[in-house]
Amino acid sequence: MNLNNNIIASLLLLTSLFLPSGCAYEEGSPAETEPQEEMLTVKTTPGEFLYGIPADTLNLYTGRIARNQFLADILNDFSVSYNEILTLRTNSKDLFDIRKMRAGAEYTILTGKTDTTRAQYMIYHEDAVNYYILDFTDSIHIRKGEKETRKVMKYRGGTITTSLWNSMIDNNITPVLAIDLSEIFAWSIDFFGLQVGDRYKLIYEENYIDTIPAGVHKIYGVWFEHAGNQFYAIPLIQDSTESYFDLEGNSLRKAFLKAPLRYSRISSRFSNSRMHPILRIRRPHHGVDYAAPAGTPVQTIGDGVVTAAAWGNGEGYYVKVKHNGVHSTAYLHLSGFAKGLSVGSYVKQGDIIGYVGSTGLSTGPHLDFRFYRNGQPVDPLKVEAPPVEPVSDANREKFTKTSLVIKKLLDSIKI
Repeated sequence: MNLNNNIIASLLLLTSLFLPSGCAYEEGSPAETEPQEEMLTVKTTPGEFLYGIPADTLNLYTGRIARNQFLADILNDFSVSYNEILTLRTNSKDLFDIRKMRAGAEYTILTGKTDTTRAQYMIYHEDAVNYYILDFTDSIHIRKGEKETRKVMKYRGGTITTSLWNSMIDNNITPVLAIDLSEIFAWSIDFFGLQVGDRYKLIYEENYIDTIPAGVHKIYGVWFEHAGNQFYAIPLIQDSTESYFDLEGNSLRKAFLKAPLRYSRISSRFSNSRMHPILRIRRPHHGVDYAAPAGTPVQTIGDGVVTAAAWGNGEGYYVKVKHNGVHSTAYLHLSGFAKGLSVGSYVKQGDIIGYVGSTGLSTGPHLDFRFYRNGQPVDPLKVEAPPVEPVSDANREKFTKTSLVIKKLLDSIKI
């Protein structure tokens, strides 16, 4: 994907509207480095600093802590005595317990240029961000540090040929964004019914530590084409909460979620005459079955009051929620209920109410989800729910400027 010259001004405007200082734009993803399994010597350049230490005066060696390997096993090879390690532990016990260094963690040993047998520092990498410097120079102690996080803007898009997840992998997009998109469009698009040929574009900012991706920081805009219908998602902070809106300023969040599971697949649909897989007779199946692993959290699709949390012979463990004077929902074949859930409990949209199971008349783990209007079952996949509050008058001018820029940038992405 290449950005056209005529939208550079829009890109600069987007930067002024959204981007924190120090953010970079990058069309491609940096190459990931492979972890080193053996002790290696690392070359440094004059004037180079690592972990706040002038590394050009030192030799560097990197490695990983082996299973059942103690700190003394590593440092004894670099002329650090047991007494010095004991002093280190005593001086820094309130900051870090050296006995808790984990197998597989990376470390770096820094020695002098002339005396390469004596460790001056050891860097223990607790995770991708946090590290500890074990100092054996003037005074033996430990200090904590954090690696700088670099933010990179990404402009990506793709077409679904098998699944959204696979499409993102094929287009060099962090695949966990599939879950983020399913949440942004949870009230608008049935992500269990995505079709081959559906397309998407997105602008997002990804964190990097060194050259390693470290999670998505923010999504600035999304375009999704599903079944021939186009959807835009524009973020806006309103009432101290960030939400997503369409181009007209209507909230994408609606009274009901499209589905009670975050990411799954439909195994059986609403029907007035379905062959029951166990009873082997035809009878109505007034719900939608979502196949998912046992224990998958089930969330209520809307605010309401729990009217039942019980056992039914065919339903297994089930929960019923009354949302208002017209609508209610039921969640069947659960393996158990959420902690503290009981009849009379008030639940908010997205709250976990139970977990996928295979109780009652069931051939395997799944959720049988049912939707009722005035007590009568209706197809959950055909329910249209009204949106919640749109962009306020106070935020309208800001949103209009923002949405124009984001739409222009999204439209420029070639897929």
